[in-house]
Formats: sequence, structure tokens, C-alpha cells
Amino acid sequence: MGNGVTSVQIDPTAGGAGSVKDRQSTLAAIDGLNEPETLRNARRSAWRRFAELPMPTRKSEEWRYTELSDLHLEDYDPALCATTFAEAGAPLSRKVGELEALPESVREVLARSGERSAVWVQVDGQAVYHRLDEELAERGVTFAPIRQVALEQPELLATYLFTSPIPSMEEKLWSAHVAFLSDGYFLHVPSGVHLPTPVHAFRVLTESGLLVSSHSLVAVEQGGEATCIDEFISEDLDGSSVSLAGTELFGGEEATLRYIALQRFGRGVRHFGMQHVTTKRDSSLAGINVSLGADLARADVTSHLEGPGSRSEMLALWFGDRGQHFDHHTLQHHAAPSAFSDLLYKGALTDSADSVFRGLIRVDPLAQLTDAYQTNRNLLLSDRASARTLPNLEIEADDVRCSHGATVGQVDPQQLFYLLSRGLSRQRAERLLVFGFFDEVLSRIPVEGVRSRIRESIESKIGI
Repeated sequence: MGNGVTSVQIDPTAGGAGSVKDRQSTLAAIDGLNEPETLRNARRSAWRRFAELPMPTRKSEEWRYTELSDLHLEDYDPALCATTFAEAGAPLSRKVGELEALPESVREVLARSGERSAVWVQVDGQAVYHRLDEELAERGVTFAPIRQVALEQPELLATYLFTSPIPSMEEKLWSAHVAFLSDGYFLHVPSGVHLPTPVHAFRVLTESGLLVSSHSLVAVEQGGEATCIDEFISEDLDGSSVSLAGTELFGGEEATLRYIALQRFGRGVRHFGMQHVTTKRDSSLAGINVSLGADLARADVTSHLEGPGSRSEMLALWFGDRGQHFDHHTLQHHAAPSAFSDLLYKGALTDSADSVFRGLIRVDPLAQLTDAYQTNRNLLLSDRASARTLPNLEIEADDVRCSHGATVGQVDPQQLFYLLSRGLSRQRAERLLVFGFFDEVLSRIPVEGVRSRIRESIESKIGI
């Protein structure tokens, strides 16, 4: 392990309990971490819950199409960060680490990305670099490791950290995420402050055999505005590693928050993303999830519209090949009246890749005048590829406008024939059809650099 990172072997049984000795050694490792008591207590509680719960199986409807029987977390070394960037009493750091020492993959992206309000880089579980523009810091913006904020602003952190409601289907992996948290950042934007350029975070994996758990905590107060990008990167690994990524996003009244998760892991990685969004009165939050890498990628995305007039935009795209498996579960929970949500998820699959989409619009009895939409489209580029789509509505109010729809289909043979007849190769023709299929999502991604990397990744999969 790298400097400041320790590992501990865990050994839960199939039922999740583990032996008394194993539980005690894990708790001892947690207690030995150099971190605030509040985080240590959260770990202890999460570890106990993780040990009690069984791993999800295909007997559960929510995990019916994703096989976890061969996911043995005890086979991996949790990358537990044992240090903080500052001791109690020290001011929150605005810059830590040297840009020149970052992985080439990160430096290459940053060189093409233009200005950034803040940057965060985590390698194999350890935060190695972060910076925040001085002017934003002077205006009260906080951007720092969660451990550091726990030392300096514990009451602010406690308002948001680990406060999102967690659905039962997600609880086992969420408990593992909290218990074995490697590192994470907290972005707090005060009332009325607008970040002029995106906050860009990188999670880089270079080693196999790791269990890396990262957390993104973002809170934008009343009238504030921010754009955040979480990018997950690795080369193909010679073994396997597990990535647990927890995200909590909070939009205050009349706040605007745009969040992009771009997953470009190589082979050998299993990635589990768990995102929870809470919107207050007249706030607007756009969440965008892009899955291009990893052997298995699961995304659980919940949007809780708790304030009247709030808006939630939920976008996603994925492109799978060579046996990749993508699983997306979404919840649009309307708890307040006159709120709007729009979900558009699109996936393309080739070779023997497969995907699952399960979405639910839930409207509470008091959420009158709800306006909610849910659309999932799937494009199959191979006879061996497959997609399952399961959209659902659960409506308890009587004055609403809700719709849901889903399609699974292959390339239109007439469109393909037309392009081939114009002299294009089959690969070029498929490229045009795939990007035409994705354009509805790509055009709504607000950062050009992200759109470019998505296009490049898809082109490499198509073979162009």
C-alpha cells in the first residue's frame, strides 16, 4: 500500500457475520485509524450492520439479473486511509500535493479541460492532491477531505454526511462503503455563491486486489450554483479490484447543481455506484451517469424531490462490449407538490454485453401536480447482446402527469443499408448510428471535455 494507507483482511461468511476474531480485528483496525471520533463511530456502526446482512442474491427482485455469488469482499484488501491532511486546529488546506506527480491519465485530462474551480485526485484509495481557487475559498466555499472537515467544521459536516435514506436493496454495499471508506471530499457552496467552472474529481485505480471506497459529498446552499465531475479511471488490471462509490448531493432552495459521473475503469474492476440526491424548494439538480468501463458496473440512483417546485434531471448512457454487464436502478421520489423529474437512460451493447434497467417513479399522496417522465432506450449491435428494461410507476396522488416507456431493438436495417450504399464501411455506418442514438443524451451534458472523452471511448469500442 502507498503512504498513509493501511489494509485489513475481512472475513465475513456467506451470511455476512464472520467470526468473532475477524470482527474484533476489523474493529481494532477501525479504532486504530487517525481520524475524528465521529467518523470512527460511523465506521463501527456500518461494520456491524455489514456483518449482520447477507450479500444480495438473485432471489431478490432488485438483484435478479446481477450475479454477486462470486463477489467475496474478504478476498480484497480495503484501502483504509490512516492519515489526515491536517491536525485539529489547523486551517482547512486549499492546496495539497503537486500536479506534476499525478498519474499521466489525470494530467492528460486536466491539460485538455480548461479552468477548474477545484480539483481532487485519489489514487488507490488515498487522496494525493486537491486544490481550491483562492477567491472561492475567501467567499466561504469549502472543498477538502471529509476527515479534515470533521476536525474543523464538524457541525456542518454532520448536517449532511451519511444522512441520505438508504433503500434496503443497497444497504449491504452501502454499509461496506462506510465501514471501509478510503477517502472522500466535501464540497460546500454557501448561499448565493456561483462556481464559475466545474469541480473535477478523479478516482484512479492502479493495483489489483483492492477494495477502494470513495465518497463525494456536495451541498449547495440557497441560490448557489455548482457543476461537479467525478471521473473513475484505470488501465486493465491483471487481477480484480472492487470500487464502492457513494455520493450524496443536496440542493438548497433555488440552488442549481449539475453532477456528472464518468466511469472509465479498465477490465478487472467491479464498480458499484450509489447516488442519493435531495432537492429543496425550487432547486434544480441534473445528474448524469456514464458507464463505459469495468467488468461489472451497478448504479443505484435515487432522487428525492422534497421541496415544492424542485426539478430533477436524470440522464445516463452506457456502451458495453466483450461481456460487460451494466445494471441501473433508479428512483424518482416525489414527496412534494409541483415538482418535475425527467429521466432519460440510453444504452448500446455489442459482442456479448448485457444490461439491466429498473426504474420507479413514486408519487406520495401530498405530491399533487407532479410532472414526471421516465424513458429507457436500448440499442443492440450484436445478436449475442441483451438488455432488460423494467420501468414502473407507483402513484398515490390523483392530480399528476406521469409517463414511462422503454424499448429494446437492433440497428434499423434500412438506415444501415442506406449508409452502406453511400460508400461507408460497416464500422463507420455503425458509428454514425450509435452517435445518433446517443445524441439526445450527449447534447444535454454541459461540459464539452466530458462529451469528447465519451465519444473517444465509444469510438475505441466500435473499433474506429
